[in-house]
Amino acid sequence: MPIAPHLVVSISGHGFGHVAQTAPVLNALHALRPDIRYTVRSAVPESHLRSRIHAPFTHLQSEGDIGMVMSSALHVRAADSRAAYRAFHADWQQRVTEEADLLRALGADCVFSNVGYLPLAGAQRAGIANAAMCSLNWADIYRHYCGDSTSGAEATDLQIIRQIQSYYAQADAFLRTTPGMAMDDLPNRVTVAPIADLGTNRRDALNRQLQLSGQEQLVLISMGGIASRLPIEDWPRMAGVRYLVQASWQADHPDAIVFDALPFSFSDLLASCDVLLCKPGYGSFVEASSCGVPLLYVGRPDWPESPALTDWLKQHGISREITPEAIAHGDFAAELQQLCSANRPAPAIPDGARQAAAWLANRIG
Repeated sequence: MPIAPHLVVSISGHGFGHVAQTAPVLNALHALRPDIRYTVRSAVPESHLRSRIHAPFTHLQSEGDIGMVMSSALHVRAADSRAAYRAFHADWQQRVTEEADLLRALGADCVFSNVGYLPLAGAQRAGIANAAMCSLNWADIYRHYCGDSTSGAEATDLQIIRQIQSYYAQADAFLRTTPGMAMDDLPNRVTVAPIADLGTNRRDALNRQLQLSGQEQLVLISMGGIASRLPIEDWPRMAGVRYLVQASWQADHPDAIVFDALPFSFSDLLASCDVLLCKPGYGSFVEASSCGVPLLYVGRPDWPESPALTDWLKQHGISREITPEAIAHGDFAAELQQLCSANRPAPAIPDGARQAAAWLANRIG
């Protein structure tokens, strides 16, 4: 009996956007090639992975990349990030050797990374097929915050950037999702369409569950997977507006509704709400726009992926940007009303999961 091909998947724990990109691809690949077995390596909580990835998989806790060290969902700690990367690369060749040995021990036939470069390095050393996929890469992000030669970057930083860049460039492909950073310097770049896990609009059932009249405006608040909390207690009440918030916030606001225990998936909640309140992020922007849900977002001008995301959003969704001060004080009533009264455009078509799954199915085959 033939042995099932084994795909080892590495998903960055830097927020939930990497899961939002990867899960639909794995789900599409499972439908296309049910013979493939999966091992998912990630620092993302297993419960979140299983809520998004519907194909059976073995989970291994893993830190495949540094990402960036954050003080909140919006703020990068550049100096701490530089120190973390330098420590991560201090015994780099030994680290790559250990990664290669692990992948051989797992019996990996292919490595798929979003978007840690250590799994790619290990696969390349072990002679295992490998591909990356993401809307960004850590070489460009690190260069932006820590490696610009005009800002006093040292030789160590430039060497780290070259190392990271080389593993992305030597992968069998870098599947660059739409929207995404340009990555023109990757010769193996393959652009795929937007990727999104589309939920079902279950607003009537949600209204019954929450005993709402149906006239309320439901605002889903999601700042991604990086620990961060908005000061919702300081927000004034807005007539007819209710906020769906996560339980860990312990939000003391009369209009806040905890969504964790509701019998609805996050994707269905998103498809059922009137507005998504968020930061610029791939999963938030693409999933909401693909459902036709307007977005109210706080600007993040220093994050180098933001321009690509916001430019795409202007073409494919309805949105308003607000300042950090406005979100801190709940001062966005006018923008919220504009969004709720606007005509919704035709949703974006997220065909990227099918495209990426087809590429993987051919490569593994």
